[in-house]
Amino acid sequence: MKNRNQLKVRFLGGVGEIGKNMTALEFGKDIIVIDAGLTFPSAEMPGIDLVIPDISYLVQNKDKIRGIVLTHGHEDHIGGLPYILKDVNAPVYGTKLTLMLCEHKLKEQRVNDYTLNCVKTGGVVKLGCFSVEFIHVNHSIPGSCALAINTPVGTVFHSGDFKIDLTPINGEMIDIPRISEIGKRGVTLLLCESTNVEQEGYTMSEHVVGETLDRLFADNLKRRIIVATFATNVHRLQQIIDLAFKHKRKIAFSGRSMLNVVDAASKVGEINIPENMVVDIEKIKNVADKDLCIISTGSQGEPMSALTRMAAGDYNQVQVGSNDTIIISASPIPGNERSIYQVINNLYKKGAEVIYKSITKIHVSGHACQEELKILHTLLKPKFFIPVHGEYRHLKKHCNLARSIGMKDNNMLICEIGDTVELTQKSMRRGEQFQAGSRYIDGLSIDDSESVVRDRKHLSEDGIIVAVCCVSEYTGEIMTDPDIINKGSILTDEQVLEAKKIIFKTINAFDLKASADLSEIRNSIRKNLRNYVFKKTKKNPMILPVITQV
Repeated sequence: MKNRNQLKVRFLGGVGEIGKNMTALEFGKDIIVIDAGLTFPSAEMPGIDLVIPDISYLVQNKDKIRGIVLTHGHEDHIGGLPYILKDVNAPVYGTKLTLMLCEHKLKEQRVNDYTLNCVKTGGVVKLGCFSVEFIHVNHSIPGSCALAINTPVGTVFHSGDFKIDLTPINGEMIDIPRISEIGKRGVTLLLCESTNVEQEGYTMSEHVVGETLDRLFADNLKRRIIVATFATNVHRLQQIIDLAFKHKRKIAFSGRSMLNVVDAASKVGEINIPENMVVDIEKIKNVADKDLCIISTGSQGEPMSALTRMAAGDYNQVQVGSNDTIIISASPIPGNERSIYQVINNLYKKGAEVIYKSITKIHVSGHACQEELKILHTLLKPKFFIPVHGEYRHLKKHCNLARSIGMKDNNMLICEIGDTVELTQKSMRRGEQFQAGSRYIDGLSIDDSESVVRDRKHLSEDGIIVAVCCVSEYTGEIMTDPDIINKGSILTDEQVLEAKKIIFKTINAFDLKASADLSEIRNSIRKNLRNYVFKKTKKNPMILPVITQV
C-alpha cells in the first residue's frame, strides 16, 4: 500500500544544468510530463547540433503518459518536443503562443501525428489523477505560466521561468493573488527555477530596456540601426518595432527563427506591426540608412546566425559598414562569451559602432532574482522544496536562500538527472535511479551513446592515424609498404618511416600462415603505435589499423 500512495517525481533534465528542462510526475498508472526542452552543444561536443533528454523511461511507460504540459515557448522548454513526440505520442497542453511555436517546429521536423491543446491562463486540465492549473507569470515571452498541479498527495507547484515585473510591457502582472490563494490552501512540494539565484535584489523591468533603446534611436538619427536579440523575446521585439515606428523607420527581419517567431506571435496577436512598415531583407538596398532598422538573430554569436554572418562578411543581404550602429540586446549565455566577443570584434573591424550590455542597460533578464524568489517561497509556504533549472551551484544557493526564510534542511533535496523523489503528504525521500541523460542530434539522426561525443572530441583534439597494410593470405608475407594516413596528428617524415618499421616488426611477430587472429594483430599494432606516437608527440590520436589479406 505504501508505494501506491507515493507520488514519484522523476528528473529527466534541467537539474545540474542550464536547459534541457523536463520533469515527470508519476502516480500509479498515470504520468504527466512538464516541458520538453533542449540545450545547445558545448565546445566539447564537436559535430553535435542539439542535445535533448534521454526519454527511455518514458518510452517504456508511454501507455501511462496522460499529457505533456508546457510552461512557455522557449527552446529549453519546447525544443525537444518534435523528437520526443516521434517516440511518445502524447497530447500536448500549453498557451496559444507556446503551441504556435511548437507547431512550427513539428512541421519543420515533419512530425504529422500530434495533438496540441490550447489552454488559457487560469485554465485547468484534467490528466488522469492529476489536475493542472496554468497560472500567468512574467517572463521574456508571452504566455508563460507556472503550474499548480493537484495530485493525490497534495499540490505540486512548478514555477516555470518567471520574474515579478511591476511594469510589464503587455500590462499583465504575474498573478500574485492566485499564487497567494494556492499557498493558503497548502502546497506539498515547490519546484522552483534557480537561474538567477546568485543575483541579489530584483530583476529590472523590461521598460528599462525600452528607455535605453529610445535614447539610442534618438542618438543615431542618420545611421542604420541593427538590433540583435533573442527571437523569442517577443516583448523586446514589440518595443523595437514601436520605437522604429516612433522614429519613422522601416523594419526588416533577418534570420529564420526570427521570421518564425514574428509570424507565430503576429497570428496570435502578441506582436502588432503597423501596415506597410516591414521591408523584405532582400530589398533593403532601396531604403536609406536613416529610415531602416534591421532586427536580427545572432545575439549569442551562433555560427550560422544572421549577425555572425554579417560580421564575417558572408551575408549577401546585409553589408555592415561605418554608418551602422549595431545593438546587441542580450546577455551572454555562460560559455558563449568568446563567440560573442569575436562577433563584436569583427563588427568593429568593419567600421560599425557596437552597443552591448557591458556598455549600457540594453538587456534585462526574464528570471527572478533573490528577493523575487523569496516572495514566491513566502506566498506558497511549501512543506517540501526542490530547486530546478540550474547548475549544481545554483541549486545549492537556492537551498541556502530557502533555509534563510525558514525551510528545514530535511525538507529540501538537490537532485540530479536520473533521480526519483518519492513524495507523500508527510514525507519526501530519494527513490530509485532510472535511465536518463542526453540524446545527441546530429543532422536528422539521434544517438544516445556518449561514446560518439567522446570519439569526436578525441578526434578533434588529437587527430587520427590509419595504418594500412596488405599481407598474403597464403605466405603471411607483407605484400607492400605499409601506408600511414595521418590526419590532425603531426608526424614528421622521419617519424612516419619509424611507424612503418613498427608495423613491420609487429606483424612479423605473428605467424600468419598458422591463421593468426587478425584482431589480435590489429590490437598489437594499435598499442605499439600509440606508445611510439605519444612518446614522440605527447599526443594520443585515434589509431585504426587496417589489415587486408590478398
